[in-house]
Amino acid sequence: MSDFLQRWPLQPGAPGGTESSHFQRRWADYYQAVAGRPPRETLLQALAAFAAEIPEANQATLGFAVDLGCGDGRDTVELLQRRWRVLAIDGEPTAIARLRQRSDINRTFLETRVQRFEDLTLPPEVDLINASFCLPFCPPAAFPALWEEITVALRSGGRFCGHLFGDRDTWAAYPDLSHHSRPQVEQLLQPFVVEALEEEEHPGKTALGEEKYWHLFNIVARKP
Repeated sequence: MSDFLQRWPLQPGAPGGTESSHFQRRWADYYQAVAGRPPRETLLQALAAFAAEIPEANQATLGFAVDLGCGDGRDTVELLQRRWRVLAIDGEPTAIARLRQRSDINRTFLETRVQRFEDLTLPPEVDLINASFCLPFCPPAAFPALWEEITVALRSGGRFCGHLFGDRDTWAAYPDLSHHSRPQVEQLLQPFVVEALEEEEHPGKTALGEEKYWHLFNIVARKP
């Protein structure tokens, strides 16, 4: 038995248990649980960096952002309120429907798309790609192509902000999720100037109240 399994024994139905070795996606419950929560700190850090560079003046929009795994829009709303043009993408039609039904968004600068990571295509010259707690849900076999798509789509001076799950995270036992060690994360970020890379590791709970050991990388990076 691995050291991981010794420290975090698996229960029936958990990854490696007898019922399922795949992550059980309960997106409708998740959207309900996180409704009304503020934008992620990584997004706020990236926006602060842009604010120091971009004179707001009388511009109608400050930039073009892609919000990957947008969910019901906690980050998309912040971008729109700050006068960014946003392409919000999620693999779940329910998420996009919830986003478009929100009363606190200006849809003038919003485009939405239902698209899974395995099939993702991004427009060129994107100023900001935000991926809050979503990239780990890309199947490992598809992750290299997804990361290349993100890297190529960003313009010079554009930023990536978001999160990756570490290899000591409880969910690392699920073979259909993507997890990375610190050296692997650093390798992924080689094409960027890293503005923030915070490694977070602690016991806690999920948004649905389930016990979980978190191992996260919080990232803000600029493409030279």
